[in-house]
Amino acid sequence: MGGRKFRRKNEEEKADPGRWMITYADLITVLLIFFVVMYSMSMVDAKKFEQVAASLMSVLSGRSSELLDYPGPSVIEGLAEEQQQMEQIREQLQKYVDENNLGANIQLYQQERGLVISLSDTVLFDSGRAELTPQAQEIMLKVSLSLKGIRNYIRVEGHTDNVPINTSQFSSNWELSVIRATNVVRFLIREADLDPARLSPTGFGEYRPIASNDNGEGRARNRRVDIVILKSEHLTSEPH
Repeated sequence: MGGRKFRRKNEEEKADPGRWMITYADLITVLLIFFVVMYSMSMVDAKKFEQVAASLMSVLSGRSSELLDYPGPSVIEGLAEEQQQMEQIREQLQKYVDENNLGANIQLYQQERGLVISLSDTVLFDSGRAELTPQAQEIMLKVSLSLKGIRNYIRVEGHTDNVPINTSQFSSNWELSVIRATNVVRFLIREADLDPARLSPTGFGEYRPIASNDNGEGRARNRRVDIVILKSEHLTSEPH
């Protein structure tokens, strides 16, 4: 009886001698996926990481044989390089802001869509006007030096408070915000020689506030022009 069991086990091993290699390969694959995900955590944004994590769970649970839409090494390296470029731009401009005591008028911060250079209207325009002041032109030239070294799309967004405007030149805050953004783009093209294909102006008027319009301080924060360096992942949302 014992002899027959031994012979059966021996015959099974002979029938599939490489079965242990399959299990070993599966283990190595899981470990490789784990280390790739750990490496990529600092290279991709939260949205991409959630996608990778969901795909990984699918693989580990046996519901899928491969990662879904996982960014390959070249994509991860590109994202890391882009993030490094944006951080360098932020550091360069922050140094300029600090050295010229412009902290109250220029804010630099990262969003999911990219790096935002937010300039208050008082450092760019006279009240109710859309022409760049001499000080604004100097600032724009400095900003443009940092923008020349990247290939990303750049969106210039005009914003106002909710105090109505009705002048011979502008019948609404919306028109004022659009013309201000357009004048910034025009300056960056004509005077700073930036590629027009990378630039686009838009105006939001009073409809994208970052502070309350119930007090003067909040309204002052809302009157601004944001220069947004878009991440390359937004390329698909831009006409090209």
